[in-house]
Amino acid sequence: MDSLISTLAIWALPVVLAITLHEAAHGYVARHFGDPTAHLAGRITLNPLRHIDPVGTILVPAGILALSSLAGAGGILFGWAKPVPVNFSRLRNPKADMLWVAAAGPFVNFVMAIGWAVLFRIAASAEPGAYTLPMLKMADAGIQINAVLMALNLLPIPPLDGGRIAVSLLPDRLAWQYARLEPYGFPILLVLLFTGVLGTLLWPLIAGFRYLLSLVFGF
Repeated sequence: MDSLISTLAIWALPVVLAITLHEAAHGYVARHFGDPTAHLAGRITLNPLRHIDPVGTILVPAGILALSSLAGAGGILFGWAKPVPVNFSRLRNPKADMLWVAAAGPFVNFVMAIGWAVLFRIAASAEPGAYTLPMLKMADAGIQINAVLMALNLLPIPPLDGGRIAVSLLPDRLAWQYARLEPYGFPILLVLLFTGVLGTLLWPLIAGFRYLLSLVFGF
C-alpha cells in the first residue's frame, strides 16, 4: 500500500500537467487561427481543474498505475482530459489550420518532456538529499507520460491529433474519406491496446525518444 501511495504521489503532477496542458494548447492555437470557441468556454487556461476529466485524467491513469504497481510490471500509462471545443469551420483556413491546432498538443508534450529532462539532469547532479530521489522519480515520470502522449496522439487515427494532421495534409477527396473514420477511432484504439499492437507500435518510439533525451542531457 505504501508503495502504491508513493507511486501515485510521484506520478500525479506529471500526469495532470501532461494531459491538461495538451488540451489547453489546442484551444490557444485554435484562437490564434480565428476560432474563439475554447476561449469563450474558458478552456484556454493553465488551471488543470478546467480540463480534468474524472475518468480520463484521474481514474484511468490511477488504475493503470495501481495495476502496474501490484503486478510489478509496467504498462502504457495514458489518459485524457475533457476535449477542448474547437470549431474547425471558424478557422481562417480550416483544412490548413487544422494541422497546427492538432499538432499543438503533441508539441506541448514534447516541450514538457524536455523540461522534465532538464529537471532530471539537475536532480542527478545535485548533492544527495531527502528530495533528490523523489525529484528524480517525478522527472522520470514526467518524461515518460509526455513521451507516451506525444507518440500516442501522433498515430494517424482520427480523432487523435495524428489523424487530424493526416486529414489536413491529404488531398480534399481523400481527406474527406479519411475523416469518416473518426467515429471508429476509439474502438480501433481499444482493439490495438488489448491485442498488444499498440504497445508494439509505441514502445520503440518512446524508447528512442527517451534515449535521445539521455544523449542530449547526459543522463
